[in-house]
Amino acid sequence: MKKNLIFMAFALLTVGLNAQTLELYLQEAEQNNPLIQALELRYNIAKEKVSEVNTLPNTTIGAGYFVSEPETRTGPQRARFSVSQMLPWFGTITARENYASSMAETEYVEIAIAKRKLALSVAQSYYRLYALQATQGKLDENIALLNTYERLALTSVEVGKASAVDVLKLQIRQNELQQQKEVLQQQYIAEQAVFNNLLNRDESISVEVVDGMDIPEEDPILEKEALTLNPELLKYDQLYESVVQSELLNQKENAPSLGFGLDYVTVSERPDMSFSDNGKDIVMPMVTLSIPIFNNKFKSVTKQNQLRQQEIELQKQERLNVLENTFAKALSQRNEARIAYTIQAKNLDQAKDAEEILIKNYETGTIDFNDVLDIQELQLKFQLNQIQSVQMYYVQSALINYVINK
Repeated sequence: MKKNLIFMAFALLTVGLNAQTLELYLQEAEQNNPLIQALELRYNIAKEKVSEVNTLPNTTIGAGYFVSEPETRTGPQRARFSVSQMLPWFGTITARENYASSMAETEYVEIAIAKRKLALSVAQSYYRLYALQATQGKLDENIALLNTYERLALTSVEVGKASAVDVLKLQIRQNELQQQKEVLQQQYIAEQAVFNNLLNRDESISVEVVDGMDIPEEDPILEKEALTLNPELLKYDQLYESVVQSELLNQKENAPSLGFGLDYVTVSERPDMSFSDNGKDIVMPMVTLSIPIFNNKFKSVTKQNQLRQQEIELQKQERLNVLENTFAKALSQRNEARIAYTIQAKNLDQAKDAEEILIKNYETGTIDFNDVLDIQELQLKFQLNQIQSVQMYYVQSALINYVINK
């Protein structure tokens, strides 16, 4: 079970430097996360349960002194010493160990689930940071572009080909973009705190995010069948197995228990008689058998185990439906992101062509700065939409990889 879960390590779809940077962050998050550390301790406790159940019942030792000495043929009895040991039915201890081991494996699956959920959260936060940083970069580019247009407008005003209103419109637009940039900076600081908390480190630590990301030309091949290997489903398989082991243990405990013991009675000599066994101590080996005649308890446990198995099967089917729905939705949204990215790229090329036409018109002495603002707004819109499409593509890819256990 452990080897299978290790083999099914969580991998995220990344490109170039993104793969290196994000992978390091994922490793750091896994090492520092307190929830994972707590689950690992719980797993270690569960493993110790195996040693706990690998024991026999307590040995009973007794001693007694006869206040009124009973008289026997060989002499008066003075004291009695006894020792006894009950033994469970053959295979009962092994059944207990198997049950404890199955419960420990259930805890191990919980660790795998927590690691995958943490990796998904780290990746999604990383992509949000990328989008915020890339958006700020595009705003800087457009502010610089508007500065260029502002200089052109000032020159046109000097020669009487533009009005001061055109200059003011360009400056107002720059102010709006600067406002958006400062708002995004605050959002970046907040998201950076979220990211650092996922890594369990100081919120103010700077996060390295790649400068650029693109959607690959082709999507990786997906095998939906791998969804059945998701640890969230394997957990139910392990729970089912623990119920099976619980029932096997219940059947063993419904069997008789054997006991072995020894009584030793000290006897004093009879002073008025002389014979060979005078004062001979008594040694009495004993065998006991504990039979659960009233076994309604065990029948009830069997019924409970049967109902529990049915419950687990239904829970697994319900979780499988949720994962399949998540997979279908994430796949659809990733395809939507690719479509949007492609369309925005075409729109951006056309907007740049329009910008070149405006620049050529300026060289011939005619330029409409209202058109300049319109084209600039369109370019920025298409650029930001592209960034959002890239973010959506990778966020949904991470979710797909989580669901299908890639």
